[in-house]
Amino acid sequence: MELFRFEHSGYFYALLLIPVFTAIFIWMLLWRKKALTRFGEWSLMQRLLPAISTNRIILKFVIVMLAYLFLVIAMANPQIGSKLVEGERKGIDIMVALDVSNSMLAQDIKPNRLVRSKQAISKLIDKLGNDRIGIIVFAGNAYVQLPITSDHSAAKMFLSTLSTKIVPTQGTAIGEAIELAAKSFDDETHSRAIIIITDGENHEDDAVEMAGSVTEKGIKVYTIGMGLPDGTPIPEYDKYNRQTGYKKDRQGNTVVTRLNEKMLRDIAFTGKGIYVRANNTQAGLSKVFEEINKLEKTEFESKIFSDYESRFQYFIALSLLFLLLDILIFERKNKWLSKIQLFK
Repeated sequence: MELFRFEHSGYFYALLLIPVFTAIFIWMLLWRKKALTRFGEWSLMQRLLPAISTNRIILKFVIVMLAYLFLVIAMANPQIGSKLVEGERKGIDIMVALDVSNSMLAQDIKPNRLVRSKQAISKLIDKLGNDRIGIIVFAGNAYVQLPITSDHSAAKMFLSTLSTKIVPTQGTAIGEAIELAAKSFDDETHSRAIIIITDGENHEDDAVEMAGSVTEKGIKVYTIGMGLPDGTPIPEYDKYNRQTGYKKDRQGNTVVTRLNEKMLRDIAFTGKGIYVRANNTQAGLSKVFEEINKLEKTEFESKIFSDYESRFQYFIALSLLFLLLDILIFERKNKWLSKIQLFK
């Protein structure tokens, strides 16, 4: 079993320059053709300048672009996890249940409730250390997005894919999310915590009762309220992600979503955790994580890749090979090779 990754994936943004280079190259060819036609018709100029090969120029450009592509891949440094080890580590198991209903698109927390929640979870992952994390998403129903894991890189990758479109039914089934999170822990001997991140507009079940049920299993439930009590409309978007207006009910009235703090306080109180309300300066996860860190850390066995081997040198070699090939191919036809007419 091997794990493949790029150490510096940000370098792939440099590939966006390839369309720019291509556009400049096409413009150069058109300009060259236009310049030559000033002296006569294009077909005549081609006969007068038989040594100049447009096909060779195009081929050389493609080769240079391939060299550039492999150079960018080399800079990103592809790596293979070559050493899988098992170790005993102390930590806490945390299941984060994130509300992805449409009300989380409300913009009372900037840029909106869902984006702010994802940013906060990402920062939480950076602080986990030896703790393990899993992710559940919920709206009308709850789903496991990421089983409990110590692979924090995978957690961030899955987190980046979350949106309101990831669940088929709308709603806010907080109780179902708590129940599913409790079932997702793979070892009852570990210290376990559930973090619910939502606006608290629960319409599906008795979340408070479910929070009390899971505490009997030694699981603590923490809640973070995303939004403001005053309420705000829910934006709607078209398929191009452009805002088209605000959600309306059947009577044509604008739907206002409000933070249900009482619900979230009751869940946290019954779940023996704490409740924190997010605002535009902080999302509350730091305070919750401080409380979770007070729990007794338990040992668990984990399998991790402890060593990665870089493979950038192969792509540098390919890049140099294509650059050498570009040097060996001339724009003008070689008088010995012209008889073969490979590039005619």
